[in-house]
Amino acid sequence: MKPKKILVIGSSNTDMTVKADRLPAPGETILGGTFSMGHGGKGANQAIAAKRLGGDVSFICKVGKDSFGEMSLKKYREEGIDVSAAMYSECPSGVALITVDAGAENSIVVASGANGDITVEDIRGIAPVIASSSILLMQLEIPVEAVIEAAKIAHEAGVYVVLNPAPAPAKALPEELFKYVSLVIPNETEISLLTGTEADSEETAVQAAGMLKAAGAKSVIVTLGSRGSLVCDGAEPVVIPARKVEAVDTTAAGDTFCGALCVALAEEKPMMEAVKFATRASSLTVTRMGAADSIPFRTEVENIN
Repeated sequence: MKPKKILVIGSSNTDMTVKADRLPAPGETILGGTFSMGHGGKGANQAIAAKRLGGDVSFICKVGKDSFGEMSLKKYREEGIDVSAAMYSECPSGVALITVDAGAENSIVVASGANGDITVEDIRGIAPVIASSSILLMQLEIPVEAVIEAAKIAHEAGVYVVLNPAPAPAKALPEELFKYVSLVIPNETEISLLTGTEADSEETAVQAAGMLKAAGAKSVIVTLGSRGSLVCDGAEPVVIPARKVEAVDTTAAGDTFCGALCVALAEEKPMMEAVKFATRASSLTVTRMGAADSIPFRTEVENIN
């Protein structure tokens, strides 16, 4: 069976990463170790993950008219991703400055640049592309007004809308958005900020997920890091445990999970099977350094015992 079309709308960044023994304190300068530059942005990571894991993927982003933007689009084409509807901005391309410590924790500062220049009018201009997809995957590294408009267009066209509300929103998202969303995939921090409920246990995470469903979301999956994922898709919440691995860098783990999940859903796998596939894929990502560079391919995931 040919997989359904997955459309990712989101951010494209160039990631500049430094490995250090620890993260610096405010006002402190420390000497780091290895420096690397690669492709990132939650939108790009999720598009690459979906493609490498077997999806039929299109990616719509906005980049500057600069070398970073051109290198990014070249990378996506090389991955086999359709970027024919990508847009250009007078703003610089997005960049992210990342520090990763010896315990695999990271600190990230993003200069959004062209990502913040995606407008409602831009989204309306690509309405036919949105409506022709089967699954739409989005995040929050582009303006929320653009996310809402894309979700609305997709919902009205019968497209399955997946929202990864990351990075964690500074304020509550408009409830209108959740009326258009089929599946929300937050982590514990994100769902706490979305609902105003501290989701620090399985019980409170279930309560917070219920609030998102009451706002209109059809299903919620709360990613719990090393504890796995809480799936609120049916009558009874289910926890899918994480794989035990030696983590070296958690960058892009959540993005891999989201991309992988959409691939499995596009292949019409049941939700629990889709979450298990996404769990295996993301477990490989944390064993490698980098963002896009750490995302596994389908054969690697299938070879996991």
